[in-house]
Amino acid sequence: MLRFKTVVFDLDGTLFDTAPGIFYSWHYAFEQIGENPPSDEDLKNFIGPAIDVSLERYSSLTKEQIQKIIPIYRNHYYEEGYRKSLLYPRMRALLRTLHGQGARVLVATGKPERAGRRILEYFRLMSFIDGISGVGPVDAGVDKPALIRRVLGDTDPSNAVMIGDYPSDMSAAKELGMTGIGVTYGFGDQAKMIASDCTLVDSVEELFPRLMDIVPARKGFFLSVEGLDGCGKTTQSDSLEQSLRDLGFTVRRTREPGGCPISEKIRDLLLDIKNEEMYDITEALLYAAARAQHVHQVIRPAIEDGQIVLCDRFVDSSVAFQGGGRELGVKLIQQINAPAIDGHMPNATIYLRLDHETALRRRANASALDRIEKEKAEFHARVEAAYEQLAAQDADRFIVIDATKDRETIAQEILTRVLERIDALEVG
Repeated sequence: MLRFKTVVFDLDGTLFDTAPGIFYSWHYAFEQIGENPPSDEDLKNFIGPAIDVSLERYSSLTKEQIQKIIPIYRNHYYEEGYRKSLLYPRMRALLRTLHGQGARVLVATGKPERAGRRILEYFRLMSFIDGISGVGPVDAGVDKPALIRRVLGDTDPSNAVMIGDYPSDMSAAKELGMTGIGVTYGFGDQAKMIASDCTLVDSVEELFPRLMDIVPARKGFFLSVEGLDGCGKTTQSDSLEQSLRDLGFTVRRTREPGGCPISEKIRDLLLDIKNEEMYDITEALLYAAARAQHVHQVIRPAIEDGQIVLCDRFVDSSVAFQGGGRELGVKLIQQINAPAIDGHMPNATIYLRLDHETALRRRANASALDRIEKEKAEFHARVEAAYEQLAAQDADRFIVIDATKDRETIAQEILTRVLERIDALEVG
């Protein structure tokens, strides 16, 4: 399947769009020394070459100011700026596939090695990386060929490929007897890349057939978020959506009831506090009707397109609220919803576990309650019990999270466990 036994990646502009974090930290550094930063257009030239060279060429700072600003920039970037990097779409899937097929996956970067390693760790990629080489404390003037030699070790360069976005990456590959593949989506000068006489690709997607004979199909992933009202679903869904986008995934965020125009109209009927006379079976059928339209119009097409569908509530909510809370029974709710879901169950379900008393207090303090939320405590206790039963019966699908912890701890646990499921199914 693999065309090369060893694949070496540049980092800036090849694995990541690091510009947002670099710009952010340079703006901070110039502000700290009381100077106006260069324009973002000029700051683009700071990506790749040595920092002191870029400052001399593209700023009006004195040598003393340059010596002062460099550690300010590096410390800020190392502590904060790197988090604003963006992993290019499909890159995680590419690294995972290469590593899974037995390729030796390496990174050679002109960044300080500790900064490069921190980025890879923050974006949870180190499990796919077999080695990294970057600039160390005593590496003044080190060039790209030396960095590549260091990470290659005893590896035969004739069966290795260097992937980068600068002509210097391609010339280094040529000097070492490696194949070079240039990416045009990064920061390098495209005209110079074309002149470097190497294979060029315009996207990560195009790297797949250059590196392997069989290109894996792009898979979608269906992820639902469940729990009692007040458990923090919206907050955690917001955080997870942003984290997945930063990791290069295409995310389709949606909700139930709702998610598309027809289903949103049904949502208004269901939650309107004026509809107190709504019959329990009517309520259950309306939820199923909204779900049928939602699956047909939104969920199924997004999954087929290889996206991650992140849905606030799905059929488990009906089982818990109507089957448990309304006491209609699990079997009846599942029968009603069978044609609605049309076989589309989530690959994973995040259940934010929180007792109903705490959840109701949180929800009541946030905003006005809707028709369902206004139900008595006994109703919500039955909903809680139904959720617990669902999580126990389908433990392989459910990701149970303690929602009493602080927001950041919860967010990190959710992301870790979701990525485990995504990687296991080779999604992306």
